[in-house]
Amino acid sequence: MSTTPLSPTPRSTIGRNAVRARTERSDLYDVLDAGLVCHLGFVVDGAPVVLPTAYGRDGGTLYLHGSSGARYLSGAEFPACVTVTHLDGVVHARAVMHFSMNYRSAVVHGTARRVTDADERWEALRVVVEHLTPGAWEHARQPNRRELAATAVFALDLTEASVKIRTGPPSDDTEDVDADAAWAGVVPVRTVFGEPEPSPDLPTSWSVPAHLRADHDREPIT
Repeated sequence: MSTTPLSPTPRSTIGRNAVRARTERSDLYDVLDAGLVCHLGFVVDGAPVVLPTAYGRDGGTLYLHGSSGARYLSGAEFPACVTVTHLDGVVHARAVMHFSMNYRSAVVHGTARRVTDADERWEALRVVVEHLTPGAWEHARQPNRRELAATAVFALDLTEASVKIRTGPPSDDTEDVDADAAWAGVVPVRTVFGEPEPSPDLPTSWSVPAHLRADHDREPIT
């Protein structure tokens, strides 16, 4: 499935700078899998709401979670839009109107459905935790009945999505290049994992678990 093309719809078809669009489903998965935070958009009482949250992907499904006490999560389903963006660089042009960013972004449209099946809910939560830090699900205590009751889990199908990527140097006008009046280029942006910092109440007998050492050694996510 990851090698199949995306199937554009009217709202997932990129219009402006369409040359930056990516058409392979593998491009969508790459952007999602490289991120840690998504922005979930939905409508409450006729007004738009956008919330940052953790997520996880299992095949063609994106899993999200939140408090079961949240009013906006009380229904069985709701229309949703999820975005994930990586900033890879600030593009400095010779003219300020050509300043830009190098980025990788994905936008997913669909209907988020509430996950009620116990086995799927458990697996969805595992997927979210493992996406954030591989190995953490088995290392830490897993959810108890009270915690599960307090958590709402939603699934969003990845069928309707778009991917847009910009790379490379600035796109300056010829006259600005010829004038040679300003510096032009790209300032790279990267997010890296630092050394794990133990909790103040953690006994000194603990060493950093192997899965966190591996996490520290991961490549920059942007």
